[in-house]
Amino acid sequence: MKHLSHQRGATIIEFSLGLLIFLMFLLGIVDFSRMLYTWAAANEATRAGARYAVVCDDKSQKAEVLAYMQARLPQILDVSVDWTPPGCTTTSCQGVTVSIPPESLKFQWIAPIVGSGLQTAINVPKLSTYLPREVMRQDPNSGPACSSF
Repeated sequence: MKHLSHQRGATIIEFSLGLLIFLMFLLGIVDFSRMLYTWAAANEATRAGARYAVVCDDKSQKAEVLAYMQARLPQILDVSVDWTPPGCTTTSCQGVTVSIPPESLKFQWIAPIVGSGLQTAINVPKLSTYLPREVMRQDPNSGPACSSF
């Protein structure tokens, strides 16, 4: 009879160790999915920011483009808005490139992966979108369209 009670304790220990490993893998998969979602949302935010900049001609208003992008992904800290060619005006610009520098968006792991260096925040890779010039407020009716963005 004593042998049977020792087996019961061993089964509980084996189950708890197996459950721990299973939960670590499950939380790792959930965290990896969160990371991919963050990267996809950041990519969409750069596209939306470039669209806003090129339609509304916010050359001198980088803060407006950043605020527009932060409405989609609040974790974005900074943005780069580069007009082509450099130093162009609203009549001579050919397009805009909006980028999120790698240090401006960090992803924090929450899964408890024992012994890994992933407990620190990692930088999202540089994401950028180029869009050619569009209206850029040359149409007198473009003001309300930009305010509705």
